[in-house]
Amino acid sequence: MQYPLSPDVKPEFCTTGTFMRLPSHRDHAKVAILGQPFDTAASFRVGARFAPQAIRQASMTLFPYHPTHKVYPFEDTHAIDIGDVPVIPHNIHRSYELMEAAMLDLMKKGIIPIGLGGDHSITLAALRAAKKVYGKVALIQFDSHTDTWDTYYEEKYWHGSPFIRAYEEDLLLPDKVFQVGIRGTLNHPGDLEASYELGYNVITTSELRSRGFDDVVGQIKATIGDTPCFLTFDIDFVDPAFAPGTGTLEVGGFTSHEALQLVRSLTDLNYIGFDLVEVLPPYDPTQITALLAATLIHDFAALVALKRKV
Repeated sequence: MQYPLSPDVKPEFCTTGTFMRLPSHRDHAKVAILGQPFDTAASFRVGARFAPQAIRQASMTLFPYHPTHKVYPFEDTHAIDIGDVPVIPHNIHRSYELMEAAMLDLMKKGIIPIGLGGDHSITLAALRAAKKVYGKVALIQFDSHTDTWDTYYEEKYWHGSPFIRAYEEDLLLPDKVFQVGIRGTLNHPGDLEASYELGYNVITTSELRSRGFDDVVGQIKATIGDTPCFLTFDIDFVDPAFAPGTGTLEVGGFTSHEALQLVRSLTDLNYIGFDLVEVLPPYDPTQITALLAATLIHDFAALVALKRKV
């Protein structure tokens, strides 16, 4: 039986609990979905621990073929869904160990993980795993916040600090880090300057609008080249009019169409992992945020399938 199962095999509401009803094991898997339901590093709203199951539920309405890239993202990659990492809600460091171990196991097997967060603190675990397999990597971060703030109530590990911690742990190639879509009010100018001082490429919302998508995407591709690359997508990159179910809302963002357009244009890169974070189902009563998240996951897998097809 081929996967994902189409509605004419089994109705969409008859779910197995996995993303698009993917199996948990298949030979020659090249992509794996895994949930990372950790959210106690959040600074305001919580609830992203429930995002993996909400995104999987929303994925039931998707169809297997990707008409833009002309691939079957999950069939062409023999994708699997291995379930959720058993995180420990009150202990970020033990949760990091568990998430890193799960990511590392997949990466060592040549499987590209797609993580379902969880708050944005989870990305640090993936980057730690990536360093052990690929060395220092490039990063594309879609976000309205840089997440390079040092501490919060004197705590160094929270969802606003993963990319300063990643710098300190020498996990990234700073000149090949792109933080795209940054916007919103700040406590002080240093909140933004921190990323520049780390050597990261910060593309604010206003700059992305003024330069245009093609110019920025061209810069990203030219700079990263064939370097192993991790893509992390914070759903608050999208304007809350289109993605209200998130933790730290910032108005003046991008439409869901623009978000998909940007991701779909980032072809021909050497992706070694993805994650999607900060979806909060309690604030997403119509499931439009979860559906956008599921569609982006579909797009991530399409980028992998397209690369393998070439």
